[in-house]
Amino acid sequence: MIRGIRPLLRGSTYAGVLFAYCGALASLPLLPLALVPALSWRTAPESVQIVLVLLVWSVLVGAVGLARPVRRALVVSARRLLRVPLPSPAAGRRTAGSPGLDRWRTPLWLVLHVAVGWTGALASGVLFIMGLSLPGNWLGGEARASLFGTSVRVSGGWSWVVATVCILLAVAVCGLVTKALRWSAPRLLGPSAAERLALAAERELLLAERNRIAHELHDSIGHTLTAATIQAAVAGEMLSADPAAARAAMRSIEESTRAALEDLDYVLGVLREEQSGTAPTRTLADLPELLDRLRHAGAVVEPELSGELAQVQGTLSRAAYRILQEGLTNALRHGTGGPIEVRVAAGPGGLDLTVVNRTGARTGPGPGPGAFPTSGHGLPGLAERVRLLHGEFQAGPDGTRHWRLTVRLPVRGSA
Repeated sequence: MIRGIRPLLRGSTYAGVLFAYCGALASLPLLPLALVPALSWRTAPESVQIVLVLLVWSVLVGAVGLARPVRRALVVSARRLLRVPLPSPAAGRRTAGSPGLDRWRTPLWLVLHVAVGWTGALASGVLFIMGLSLPGNWLGGEARASLFGTSVRVSGGWSWVVATVCILLAVAVCGLVTKALRWSAPRLLGPSAAERLALAAERELLLAERNRIAHELHDSIGHTLTAATIQAAVAGEMLSADPAAARAAMRSIEESTRAALEDLDYVLGVLREEQSGTAPTRTLADLPELLDRLRHAGAVVEPELSGELAQVQGTLSRAAYRILQEGLTNALRHGTGGPIEVRVAAGPGGLDLTVVNRTGARTGPGPGPGAFPTSGHGLPGLAERVRLLHGEFQAGPDGTRHWRLTVRLPVRGSA
């Protein structure tokens, strides 16, 4: 028996009982309004007046639950006092196709909350008073127990037995009150089916935005750090032999890091949900600047551009720039220092991108292959980006000494 009562003595039970009793007390200001119909119908039987008061009182309590702030307050208080995992309702959320019955869940919960609170308060209060007064007969009367018309006088040691039973029953009532509220809270205060769909859609959008931000950080910051590291190594090696080339490498580091800071400021603004500025856009028009930064890093770049690249606009142009940026970053990280071939061909049916670099031991200045730790997300991220654009993606060894990245993006008038 003690094992069964032990869960009722936990702090969560006390908090749940407090939550129930507070709901009951909060309904008291509405009681005078509920008495008005009964007072105006004095000729009705007493039982009818009591039922009328209770009905009007329930309607008034339920009407309070129609307000959205009331539901948010109930969810927060139920989550903290009942220890029920309820998601916070977003302010102003609208759920298309939500059944009209859903709007009555909160009023029903409020009526149930008040009813359970008053029932528990009255029952536990009477039982506690009986348990405390029976042993010493503090109320000055004769203690008798009645059941189905049979009355028995309680005195002597039996008064302590009955008092103990009353105390245990009062504790059990408190536990039942908490269990009833904990059972009904997720069903009446929890999200409806339409709200769960809305929450799932919001989470999907959030994950998509995080994924996009991760791609942006990987493409921009990863490329900049790789290029800056190689340029710093080149500047250090050429500082005495060719000061002009070293200064050019340092200027390239400054330009590339400044561009990366713009991207980083935008991403941090999005993560903090601030009103950040317009996202920095890098398109194929910025490709010459990207190739110049690679040349300042000591790379030999052999570009081959064909077609009407100026006609490639919008999402396609931005995606093509990021794909080439990632491909060139991988060439810097894992290449041998030999020439990097870059081909961009714009045709009526699509945009072809190719990056080819040599593999093996580095022969040029700067760190060799393996000097840069890699996360392994570069090529999978590129493949995902190409897949979202319904393109074709291939990456892998080309013979024994080269690595080839080939991407074909269809032209669909991206905005």
